[in-house]
Amino acid sequence: MAQNVYDNPDFFSGYSRLPRQVHGLAGAPEWPALRAMFPDMAGKRAIDLGCGFGWVSRWLRENGARTVLGVDLSESMIARARQTTADPAIDYRIADLETIELPEAAFDFAFSSLTFHYISDFDRLARTIHRSLAAGSHFVFSIEHPIFMAATHPRWIEDEDGRKTWPVKTWPVNRYAIEGERRTDWFAKGVVKYHRKIATTLSVLIRAGFIIEAVDEFAPSVQQIRENPALEEELERPMMLLVSSRR
Repeated sequence: MAQNVYDNPDFFSGYSRLPRQVHGLAGAPEWPALRAMFPDMAGKRAIDLGCGFGWVSRWLRENGARTVLGVDLSESMIARARQTTADPAIDYRIADLETIELPEAAFDFAFSSLTFHYISDFDRLARTIHRSLAAGSHFVFSIEHPIFMAATHPRWIEDEDGRKTWPVKTWPVNRYAIEGERRTDWFAKGVVKYHRKIATTLSVLIRAGFIIEAVDEFAPSVQQIRENPALEEELERPMMLLVSSRR
């Protein structure tokens, strides 16, 4: 089972105050780039994996999707999503993406935002999503960029005597080639994420049967930085990886 930090009260409280949760999609600087990867949503049966508060689930319906299934491990997230959604064509369910089973060819579009870096077995999940999509369907997602994760979430090192120590943080990348579990303190102590190289993420999709259509290492535009100067830091290293693929 995936780690469920989002139902930790301290984590949930801090997370809920992030601009992207207060302002929705308008508070997510990468949203225009992600949205540009979407196909026409008219009549689509969509699934939003790691739906959180349901911002994208509602956008999908507002922009033509016939039905939307939003899934998330967090009871707190799903409760908030249900409270803020009145559309009966949007169904929210609690589900663990590490073990989720989806019906075959049940969806025409799959989306996920900043969720898959919490998943240890991405191979299994990619195969599950591929099976759940009808032929020709699109799968678009964002994850924390592996370079950003490698720079900010160090992995312990085991010395010759078996003692575990933490490496000195390097910039911009901390042991990028070593994949696997990383732990960090972010709103709560010991948040677990899984570092994978870009090549690994894309190879998983290819093995699952997806055709990769676009890859974007998000950086804010000049206009976005002008409106929000704090975003200038994102020019130092990519923070998010955006991927569009097709079944």
